[in-house]
Amino acid sequence: MESNHKRKTRTMLEFYTNLQDYYSEIDETDRRKRKKSRAMAASVAAAAAVSQTENQSPNQQNKQSGSSQQRRLWVKDRSKAWWDECNRPDYPDDEFKKAFRMSKSTFELICEELNSVIAKEDTTLRNAIPVKQRVAVCIWRLATGEPLRLVSKRFGLGISTCHKLVLEVCSAIRSVLMPKYLHWPDEDSLRETKEEFEGISGIPNVVGSMYTTHIPIIAPKISVAAYFNKRQTERNQKTSYSITVQGVVDTRGVFTDVCIGWPGSMSDEQVLEKSALYQRANGGLLKGVWVVGSSGYPLMDWVLVPYTQQHLTWTQHAFNEKIGEIQKVAKEAFGRLKGRWCCLQRRTEVKLQDLPVVLGACCVLHNICEMRDEGIDPDLKFELEDDDMVPEVALKSVSSMKARDAIAHNLLHHGLAGTAFL
Repeated sequence: MESNHKRKTRTMLEFYTNLQDYYSEIDETDRRKRKKSRAMAASVAAAAAVSQTENQSPNQQNKQSGSSQQRRLWVKDRSKAWWDECNRPDYPDDEFKKAFRMSKSTFELICEELNSVIAKEDTTLRNAIPVKQRVAVCIWRLATGEPLRLVSKRFGLGISTCHKLVLEVCSAIRSVLMPKYLHWPDEDSLRETKEEFEGISGIPNVVGSMYTTHIPIIAPKISVAAYFNKRQTERNQKTSYSITVQGVVDTRGVFTDVCIGWPGSMSDEQVLEKSALYQRANGGLLKGVWVVGSSGYPLMDWVLVPYTQQHLTWTQHAFNEKIGEIQKVAKEAFGRLKGRWCCLQRRTEVKLQDLPVVLGACCVLHNICEMRDEGIDPDLKFELEDDDMVPEVALKSVSSMKARDAIAHNLLHHGLAGTAFL
């Protein structure tokens, strides 16, 4: 038995020794092939260099030898033919507007306003990306919502460069343009807004129409439950997460106040209570005026909402009809916002912490387009699907209830209510 075992062991050792020698021979053969390939490649490169040197003039040779110590940077050659075509002076304005949602004149205005903040200097290694191209990358990304790899192909830039440009330009828009184009109106503007809203509805002292929409996001890594959107999940039969954008607009659909970034599980009432507008109203800023909201908001001293109880009277029906005209202004403005900037319609690659900056930039660009009468293509119009949640406390002020009843009574008995409620 013992001799048999020794024989088997010796046979196995010989087998593994032969196997090891076999693999060693293979490795040596591969090593020789690689060495031979490198030698051939080096000889070809040397021959090409000699040939190039022989074909050059003595002046060129001297110039190269003097600059041989400079650093060389490899940059991938990408085509930016599409952007060069759009940037031509004779490029059709309607085609430009289709791509960027605004006319050339508005685009150039934005570039001029941002120039001092986003312009970069050329370096010895590469030329800086021009301001127009920087702004165009950002606006085209916001307008189309296309992924960064497609933005990269359109503008002939790297994907990471495009991502960086979008955030840089959005940040510049928010810091430079927002104070100028998105702010609470002064007294003269408020007086005009009151008159215009009263002309629309017959309801006096209205300074704005308020609405809250949801922006879809990818499931966050933290606080997932806070961003879970139950209403959209039930409607679409697909798990949905979102953040909110609350906005107040004037009669033109221009935002005068925004509150961005609260989690999608929060109701309209909860978002309102977290907003700076709510804090300013508590400080007396909105005393004696109304901001009109939907039934998702509570009735307050400064927030006017429709009647929601069953079995409404004719007076209450008439009031709801007229307040609906004001509500429609905000809802249509948000429809144009999402229609112009398609990035708001789908889940985005932007990180959650960067989204408020991007959304703020979209609101500012919306205002610029509205102020400059930039119409929107009918094909881009977007139907909103935001559901109103009944507030926990629908009535927060007895005096506001009496004021609403008085407005409803005046509308009906002064012949301002129309007949749609009959």
